[in-house]
Amino acid sequence: MANQLDLEEQEQLDELKHFWSKYGSLISGVLMVVLLGLAGWNGYHYWQRSQAAQASAMFDEMAKSLASADVAKAERTFNDMKDRYASATYTQQAGLALAKMAADAGKAEIAKSALQWVSEKARDDGYAAVAQLRLANLYLDAKQYPEALKALDTVKSDEFAALVADRRGDILLLQGQRDAAKAAYLSAFKAFDERSEYRRLVRVKLNALGVEPEAPKPAATNAANGGN
Repeated sequence: MANQLDLEEQEQLDELKHFWSKYGSLISGVLMVVLLGLAGWNGYHYWQRSQAAQASAMFDEMAKSLASADVAKAERTFNDMKDRYASATYTQQAGLALAKMAADAGKAEIAKSALQWVSEKARDDGYAAVAQLRLANLYLDAKQYPEALKALDTVKSDEFAALVADRRGDILLLQGQRDAAKAAYLSAFKAFDERSEYRRLVRVKLNALGVEPEAPKPAATNAANGGN
């Protein structure tokens, strides 16, 4: 009986050796790929967390510069953040903050540069859209109307469609294109929520152009239709 068990165990061992000699390299290769993939995934997330933490510390420096209205120092901090942590959300926020402070200080070129970077590099469509809208505002203030319209054309987020249409109307009106401005304002009016205060402002703009967006269309009379 013991000999029979020994023979069965030897047969199983021989089958296992045969199987491993045939498929062992493939199995080892697959396991290695899986393990490396898991290690890479964990490493990437660790790197992301590390980048975010370090970017957060630099953003604190940016906040100090904002509080003291030191545009030059804020710009240096933002440039460092771009070089080291370009993909971090804090860097995108820093760009928007620098742009606002620079614009308020009359340093339009610094503001434009920061907004251009955020609009091109931001992974979040919301941040990119805010940067593009603010960039359009700067061009509008400088009466660079074609550039302002181009900035609006780059906004891809549907959530900002109403604001884009409203600002487009402003630019077109300043260019003397009243009909195109009316169309843009009407588009904005329809896109804004009915309870939005901004919608009321768009209505005022339309009224100034002789348009009442919710005025009912006159019904066709029976006489006009040849009826009784």
